[in-house]
Amino acid sequence: MSDDTIHLVTIGWILRRRWRLLATVAVVGALVGYGASVVFPPRYTASASVLLPGQWEERELLTQVDIATSSTVLDGVAAKLGWQSVSGSELRDQVGATAADGNIIKIAGTAGTPARAQQLADRVAQQFVGFAARIAGGGTDTEAATGAEALRQKVAETNRRITDLADAADPGQTVESVQARTELEKLRTTLQEAMKKLDEADPAANKASMVVMGPAARPTGAAPPTRIQLIVAGALLSFLLAVIGHLVAARMNRRLRTEAEIAAALGSALLGTVDVPAEGHAHRPEGGGRRAGIRRLLGVDTRWDVPTPQRSGDEAGRRIRYRRVCARLRNQLPAPRRLLVVVPEGDEIARRAAGQLVTEAKSDPLLRVVEVSVDRPTVPDRDTEAGALVVLSAGSWTAEELAGVAEACADGGHQVVGIVVADPVRVHPARTAERPADEATLALAVRGPATGG
Repeated sequence: MSDDTIHLVTIGWILRRRWRLLATVAVVGALVGYGASVVFPPRYTASASVLLPGQWEERELLTQVDIATSSTVLDGVAAKLGWQSVSGSELRDQVGATAADGNIIKIAGTAGTPARAQQLADRVAQQFVGFAARIAGGGTDTEAATGAEALRQKVAETNRRITDLADAADPGQTVESVQARTELEKLRTTLQEAMKKLDEADPAANKASMVVMGPAARPTGAAPPTRIQLIVAGALLSFLLAVIGHLVAARMNRRLRTEAEIAAALGSALLGTVDVPAEGHAHRPEGGGRRAGIRRLLGVDTRWDVPTPQRSGDEAGRRIRYRRVCARLRNQLPAPRRLLVVVPEGDEIARRAAGQLVTEAKSDPLLRVVEVSVDRPTVPDRDTEAGALVVLSAGSWTAEELAGVAEACADGGHQVVGIVVADPVRVHPARTAERPADEATLALAVRGPATGG
């Protein structure tokens, strides 16, 4: 699995074989989310709208948004609210403003309760309208206002003077009199247009009359993330992290799975593959205690990345494989035929396969089984054995661990004469009526060269 693409079947193995662990991790994540909701209490957001009459460009609306959240406005809001230990700088994180369609500024206020959120949004909207009115012209100095009024009076006086000149002109229909009255009317029209443009350009006339469009509505629900959202997010995030952790562990797995890799790591030839009926505790490590009980409860005491065992034939077919391995050993070993069967410690499948080999060998060759720890492998010194036979299951050990077992055999004076790989299989229900007798099965074991297995 370390070099293969992660398939959906791998996800299926994780969900089916680690569902108790994943459920526990999800519950822990939900509890963490609940704790986060307690540390960070729910917040409520209310929104107030301010209408800006007249024609406004986009950049002007953005300027008004900045004014609504400026320190000047928020300091005034904090002073009028009178909330304890709340300043304008602290309100900056609780107040937001956006420009909407139709020249509307939406002001949002966030607080710990719905009433406070509503009060904050209304107060910011009122303070913003008042401050904008002072900037636009409601608070200009007297000299500027007097100058604009004096200009209007001058224009009105000029209009009256034009009227007097038009009346004093020659009432006849001469060319000169008609031209004079035409020029005076043009002058009057020009002055009126200039005053109209002056009035339109006056901010106090157009853009100072901002309107708060009613009080903010009191919020009925908390602003995201709510407590439920935090709990669900914690559970989902923990679940995904657990699945990703399993996938990363699978990608980093360096256990050897193919027969060629196992043979290369041990430096010997493969004598055959035997089948071992799988049991529920086949890959479960031995041991007790509280930690073992917790691992068993969470379902992590067995490996999840082991493929589902294939179906096997009847018992006679499985025994044929063992006898063929024994036949190869008899043909390969000199007399006396004594072998040391080395089994990695903790490999239950290999231990059962070695026991079956001893049973089928019938003392020819004579097999002695020893279990060797892969962490610090130690093999008994050579006595009368003709070599060592390594029995192990595929997908359980790395190349470094198997190389250590081979070195331990060499240190004990044993040559690895062969390797037997044990595969767990699913067996059919036993049928006693059709089971062949042992004597009939023994006839299938031959002493000459054998094939298969």
